[in-house]
Amino acid sequence: MIHDRMKEAGVQNMSAYIRKMAINGYVIIPEWPDLNRVISLHARISNNLNQYAKKANETGKLYEEDIAEIKMMNNEQTELLKKALEAVIHLYEEDSKKRK
Repeated sequence: MIHDRMKEAGVQNMSAYIRKMAINGYVIIPEWPDLNRVISLHARISNNLNQYAKKANETGKLYEEDIAEIKMMNNEQTELLKKALEAVIHLYEEDSKKRK
């Protein structure tokens, strides 16, 4: 039964799961589309950076449009990370209120 609950919560470490349940009585299962978008965007940025580095090494040049694309993707990633962090802060504040 514990293993089933751990699987539902997406937790693999039994000690961490039991500790969280003992302290809080629940485990939050985050479903944040924005966080998934950040992870996907991060992978794309990393891939693009590798491609740009390869091109720069081959040609000895960086192109303005490549740099602009990296900046745009980085700005989007930053905004999505802010949203995800705000959601975490909100959950923390709500949890803190319940404990009082």
